[in-house]
Amino acid sequence: MYDLDMLALMADHNRWMNEKLYAVCAQLSDGERKQDLGAYFRSIHGTFNHLLLSDRLWLGRLRGEPYAAASLDQELYADYATLERERAKTDSDIQEYVATLEPSRLAEPVTYVSLLKKSTVILPLGLILVHLFHHQTHHRGQVTTLITQLGQDFGETDMIYMPSAGTMYFGSAASSGEERQ
Repeated sequence: MYDLDMLALMADHNRWMNEKLYAVCAQLSDGERKQDLGAYFRSIHGTFNHLLLSDRLWLGRLRGEPYAAASLDQELYADYATLERERAKTDSDIQEYVATLEPSRLAEPVTYVSLLKKSTVILPLGLILVHLFHHQTHHRGQVTTLITQLGQDFGETDMIYMPSAGTMYFGSAASSGEERQ
């Protein structure tokens, strides 16, 4: 049901988009990044912190090395440069984790205690990874709205425009993004 090539593509897209959005947001002032613009996690900074925290929670669960968190809006890093560096490290960890998986593992159950429900949950590994990437996409969509409200352009977000998207499936003869529309 779950496909490792697709999960690897999602991990690559995750990293590509995070790099793009962090680069755009580096051009903003700290005050702009932390300004409450009405998002679920209030600001760009709050949303970036939430995403990093939740990815570390999931990686900890998947690796059997629980990551301690008090809440899903806990600030991990107040300093933007540190947040950006740690985001890049976590994106590498996600890519490495996916790259080392065997297809048979994707159906294996993962048991964890939900931070929200305070109860034990059992889900297949493949579903958890798909959730991790969709969760990132959901909140990055909120960040792109906030960036737009601040007058910045974040560029393309579609996976098909990611430089390596076509070559993953078709090799170096892949067509350009404009031709794939």
